Amino acid sequence: MPRLLALALATAFLVGSGCTTHADRLQDIRSAYNTGNVSAAKTKIDAAIAKNGREADVLKLDRAMVLLSEGKPREAEATLREVRDRFEEKEGKDLAEGVLSMLADDQQLAYAGEDYEKVLIRVMLALSNLLGDGSDATAYALQVNQKQQQIIEKSKSTDGEGKNLKANYKFVSSGAYLHAALREETQTNYDDVARSLELVAKWQPDFAPIKQDLERAKNGRHSQKGNGVVYVFTLVGRGPYKEERSEIVSTVAMLIADRILTATGKQSLPPTIAPIKIPRVVRPINQIASVTVGADGKPAGRTETITDVGQMASEQCEALLPETLARAVVRRVVKKGVIYGVKEATGTDKTQMASLALNVVGVAWEATESADTRCWGLLPDKIQVLRLELPAGEHDLTLQPQGRNGSAMGAAETIRVQVRDGRNSYVLGNFPDSKLVGRLVTNGTGK
Repeated sequence: MPRLLALALATAFLVGSGCTTHADRLQDIRSAYNTGNVSAAKTKIDAAIAKNGREADVLKLDRAMVLLSEGKPREAEATLREVRDRFEEKEGKDLAEGVLSMLADDQQLAYAGEDYEKVLIRVMLALSNLLGDGSDATAYALQVNQKQQQIIEKSKSTDGEGKNLKANYKFVSSGAYLHAALREETQTNYDDVARSLELVAKWQPDFAPIKQDLERAKNGRHSQKGNGVVYVFTLVGRGPYKEERSEIVSTVAMLIADRILTATGKQSLPPTIAPIKIPRVVRPINQIASVTVGADGKPAGRTETITDVGQMASEQCEALLPETLARAVVRRVVKKGVIYGVKEATGTDKTQMASLALNVVGVAWEATESADTRCWGLLPDKIQVLRLELPAGEHDLTLQPQGRNGSAMGAAETIRVQVRDGRNSYVLGNFPDSKLVGRLVTNGTGK
């Protein structure tokens, strides 16, 4: 029996994933990035990639955000495309990994990305490409909607009545908006532009500029002769991330299940002392609300939210909570079943000390669980945009964060943009707080 106990303990702690989670490792990366220290953030990300293979893909997404902030959109696009393809490959999870996750926790599964991450990869691909040569931006923009539809239609996540848990996912309007902007630049087939903008109005009804955008599309006008358009995109606020939470209600339910199973079976089960741990999306409280934009020293407007990333992540996490809890409960039942089976096979009902020892093993085994907090940790809270029509030529644009109370925050940042007659130019700025991270990036400069 001592040999059996030692083997069980060794198995429990070797298979168990321990106490350190991705959320713990992400904290330092987020802190460096959100305070504008992109060099330190990149160093920490690279070190974490080298050390934690199962977290490499989400960490590469974070690295792409750093590259984008540094003004390296082509490198960011290549990294995003690599992870997009990896997530596609891993959507059918390996059976062996699924079994192992029941003996340990969900960190043993190959991470195929949360649904919101899969969609936002394509949004960021489109933005990265626009800041490069723009050759694939239309394809990426279309992929945003296609992926959203595919996620809902192919969902195997159902509630107790067989209803699709993803059926009420809200669609992200960024893809439709970008598609409309790109089609409008061709100055042909404005019906396509209007259809995409109508989707934006449906999916993001509080996007203030949409009425004006639709009116312009219906009149078939990109810009007045001699003018061009600048789209100023901003990544605003510190975005969502996951952290481990103990699910108290389900722990109580498991205590009841323990007692029922123990009362009806021959053997006692390990008591549920360790709480059930699940990942929950956290949305930081942000003081920044938007970014004001000036053109050549004159006020030009402020950015408006086209996609609320934090809300999207939170709502999807809540929608899938029943499935997340169900996996955690099944895992506990499997572990208790293993202990129960050992007792049955070895006849430990005749030896109280041996039975107690196996109960201790069971409690320790359950305590090794950690919630799977892997996530794209450097996403913004909101993606915002301002469309400006300006005369062709060079212009100095000034961007400054605006607080929730309407007052200016932090220093203003300036970038020179080349505006072309009848064409689009693009600017991207990342403002997780009052300070710009990296630098302003544009596809058109005064060179």
